[in-house]
Amino acid sequence: MEQVMKNFFLFLSQNKALTKAARRYGLRFGASRFVAGETIEQSVKVIKELNRKGLAVTIDYLGEFVDNEKEAIERTDQSIAAIRAIGREKLNSQLSLKMTSIGLDISDELVMGNMRRILEAAKENNVFVTIDMEDFERCQKTIDIFKELRRDYDNVGTVLQAYLYRVARDVDDLDSLHPNLRLVKGAYKESPEVAFPEKADVDENYKKIIKKQLLNGNYTAVASHDEAMIQYTIELEKEYGLSRDQFEFQMLYGIRSERHLELAKEGYTFRVYVPFGTDWYGYFMRRLAERPANVWFVLKGMFKK
Repeated sequence: MEQVMKNFFLFLSQNKALTKAARRYGLRFGASRFVAGETIEQSVKVIKELNRKGLAVTIDYLGEFVDNEKEAIERTDQSIAAIRAIGREKLNSQLSLKMTSIGLDISDELVMGNMRRILEAAKENNVFVTIDMEDFERCQKTIDIFKELRRDYDNVGTVLQAYLYRVARDVDDLDSLHPNLRLVKGAYKESPEVAFPEKADVDENYKKIIKKQLLNGNYTAVASHDEAMIQYTIELEKEYGLSRDQFEFQMLYGIRSERHLELAKEGYTFRVYVPFGTDWYGYFMRRLAERPANVWFVLKGMFKK
């Protein structure tokens, strides 16, 4: 039943019509548990509170599957506004973004121009930018763009997904760039032709790439709510004498919040992924797919006065 629910929510997450419809209704029915607000001003308040507790942040202006140039430019402008707010308010925060929100599916010229605008603003405000990885169809293109941008900018990183067969090769391929990588298990529904269908295989591959990236000497963000993966990273730290300046832990806003604080108090860099914006639907559906128990929070939101 859990797998059926997961597949159902992943299917819903990629429905463009529902994505557009959801924008009209705001953060209702439990979505506010995982999304900081609809505006950058609302999100700044959340970031300040997290920073006060000793937590770093990466903020994401939500959006994906943009299919027109006007909206791609608008979303680029919103990302730049978020960067400037981080600089102005002196927040301990980075920026994450999905390139399908700024023109990846429209044209190479558009997405590259928008990425360069964002990275120039980030450079001026001393903000690091992470390019989120999306589905397998866009994986190679995302990596190619990251490689090109990395030649000109040192304030950009990207994400690799452990459930893909190709990921270990990608870690090796990017090593010469000394990349800052966020490593995740992966949250899209993919064919067994390109991704491990079994959780146990994904977990083993995740451990493999965490170790590879760390021992390559490159900065590693271990982005997982799985306690076994957190403990595995801590064991690697002890076994190989790794500096805590070389890695960090990341989790999503609204999930395992107490553990965020515990790891920060233990002296680890802990970064909370904080999304905001009106285009919350796809992100929210994937959170429900990752852990169907989160549906309970939706049901509470529906009936809460």
